[in-house]
Amino acid sequence: MKRIIILVAISFLLQVGYSQTSVGTPEQLFNFSKTTTYVVLESNPMLMYNIRIKEAVEKHWDLTDYEFVTFSSEEFEKVRKDPTKSFLITNTVIFEKDKTQAKYKYLYVQLGGDYEFVNQMPKIAGIPISYEGVDEDTYTYKLGMMVRFLQNHIKLTSQHPELNERNIDKYYYKNMTGNLQDKVLYVTKDDLAKGFDSMKDIKSIYPYKVELVTRKDIEEAIDNNDESVVFVHKVGPEGSKRKARCVNILVGAADANLYYFSWHMISDKKPEGLLKKDWKKLAKAEKKESLKELEKEEN
Repeated sequence: MKRIIILVAISFLLQVGYSQTSVGTPEQLFNFSKTTTYVVLESNPMLMYNIRIKEAVEKHWDLTDYEFVTFSSEEFEKVRKDPTKSFLITNTVIFEKDKTQAKYKYLYVQLGGDYEFVNQMPKIAGIPISYEGVDEDTYTYKLGMMVRFLQNHIKLTSQHPELNERNIDKYYYKNMTGNLQDKVLYVTKDDLAKGFDSMKDIKSIYPYKVELVTRKDIEEAIDNNDESVVFVHKVGPEGSKRKARCVNILVGAADANLYYFSWHMISDKKPEGLLKKDWKKLAKAEKKESLKELEKEEN
């Protein structure tokens, strides 16, 4: 199962042109450990993101001291030139070879320094938040997980200097847990693909615990470090357009570990969300030991 996921994931990365999984050099990671991290708030003070990222950092950030700064402020322009500072900041990403030219929103940890533009500042960790422009309610409840994942990534790459941007994705996919037997899988209605979105249909295929929950339930599981819960981090256009990819990632609420990864191009036959084939793969994860058996069923 794990190897199948690796092949699918690497295929996705090759198609879009490159990975956005950032890895710092040993020197950059060492320098980061001595920085103060500035959490960069959006310029629009009315955005819920500003409130939620503050809450997430205050609850889950423990790698460095931190302060808050607004993107459009003079203070930000001053401190971002300082190599003793690091930044938790959002950026828009367009994959070079992606024919859809979709814009994705990422949350990065970047290092300060004498760089002309923000996107030139070294990135040492990153995670996709959403498509650019979707309603922030679709992702702000998961910011605690993202903050935790970024810190885990920095700790991992600091402890394993052999990891770099060429092999980090393979490492993650190879080490996906995939074992959901002892977990409760939380899904929201928006995580499920139309046409296969009833609990009756899902439970007819998926033999382990699954619950239809609210976004608030997921946020509480993250904040409470609930080790029994795994949930869906879906990166999709949220119904705003059809010519787009949908990425589904299963993540642990307590540890931000990755359990599953899949993606598909959205179409009438393959709507946005977890598809029937995803549930079949998840159901087989603990029943099939033979890679050849899984490969035959994939083809």
